[in-house]
Amino acid sequence: MLARLSQGEASVNELAAPFKMSLPAVSKHIKVLEKAGLLTKTINAQPRPCKIDGVQLKQAVDWIAQYKELWEGRLDRLDAYLVELHASESSKVAAKNTTKKIAPQAINTPARSKKDLKKTGKN
Repeated sequence: MLARLSQGEASVNELAAPFKMSLPAVSKHIKVLEKAGLLTKTINAQPRPCKIDGVQLKQAVDWIAQYKELWEGRLDRLDAYLVELHASESSKVAAKNTTKKIAPQAINTPARSKKDLKKTGKN
């Protein structure tokens, strides 16, 4: 609705046209936007056209922008932490896999008893 009003004044019926909702539902949406100060209704004629209130909208955008910067900073720090954590986990897995590669060779070597070693002459 605000996008439509950014193009100029519109009646309730014009605002309702693209939406699949009843006129009372559209009126409720308009009341919420009006209460928030984002649009005003003129009382020039029966249709009571609505128009956007750019000053209030600018204040809302500025307020949202402050929190956008805050959350982008937090998300950037979270991303850096996750990259660091992933690198740490990858190095642990690589070290574990290196150990596993060496261990099977020792395990596959047949065990020799003292009798076997005496027979072959190896101590």
